[in-house]
Amino acid sequence: MNVSHASVHPVEDAPTTEGGNAPRVRMKDLQGMPGTPGGLALRISQFVFAAAALVVMATTSDFPSVTAFCYLVAAAGLQCVWSLSLAIVDMYALLVRRSLQNHRVVSFFTVGDGMTSTLTFAAACASAGITVLIDNDLGSCAHNHCAQFETATAMAFITWFTSLPSFLLNFWSLASR
Repeated sequence: MNVSHASVHPVEDAPTTEGGNAPRVRMKDLQGMPGTPGGLALRISQFVFAAAALVVMATTSDFPSVTAFCYLVAAAGLQCVWSLSLAIVDMYALLVRRSLQNHRVVSFFTVGDGMTSTLTFAAACASAGITVLIDNDLGSCAHNHCAQFETATAMAFITWFTSLPSFLLNFWSLASR
């Protein structure tokens, strides 16, 4: 993995800007990008809300009977694994004071964040549709665990709201190279 090294290298004279080849200015690490405290906070919040959605939905006895709820459990589980693993990588980068702005690393984070964000959003939307069907259209909330379904769906939407900034910042960092 090509990341910055802790050693200091001598710097040559700065190139002149008189010609058409002006030096490119590197974008400063924004909070929320990989390897920053803001990025670590986003990863931890993604993990917490996805784990809450997973636990709340999995504690109901009748979630396996609805495909959308099974999909929510699978998407939340995947989001938990992804967010926890990247939180560990962010913690390591912060502890050893390394930058994670390598092109391959940022590409990997961007693709993973885009996929998990899309899956989480789709699962939350599907679960919200089924919850509205059960509550408003069928009127059978007395026979189901509507409060748990609604809570898990809300946690999934909050997970998506915390994973979307990670994807957008990674994509922006990748596109600005």
